[in-house]
Amino acid sequence: MNESQFSQLAEQTMIAIEEAIDASGADIDYDNAGDILTLEFVNGSQIIINKQTPLSQIWVAAKSGGYHFDYDEDDQIWCLNGDRNCDLFSQLTIYCSEQSGEAIRLA
Repeated sequence: MNESQFSQLAEQTMIAIEEAIDASGADIDYDNAGDILTLEFVNGSQIIINKQTPLSQIWVAAKSGGYHFDYDEDDQIWCLNGDRNCDLFSQLTIYCSEQSGEAIRLA
């Protein structure tokens, strides 16, 4: 994947995350500025999602730690450390639920 393809795919993914948050009905504020998507919860905690163009990865920083997602072109999903069972949206569901203290489903 070249840099242009990565940038386009990562941007589409950031928009999809915003749409998933809106659709979830959860009380999560978000701000997308300069390749960084910040999710803010009622309790003041945050999750930071950003594009790492040189590595063609999406990085997530949550209370539970820092996570790196690579794109699996065969399955067309972002995978945590290459594990197809840990896709970006399922992991964000876990991180958001942990930080908010309520069950949140992002799809």
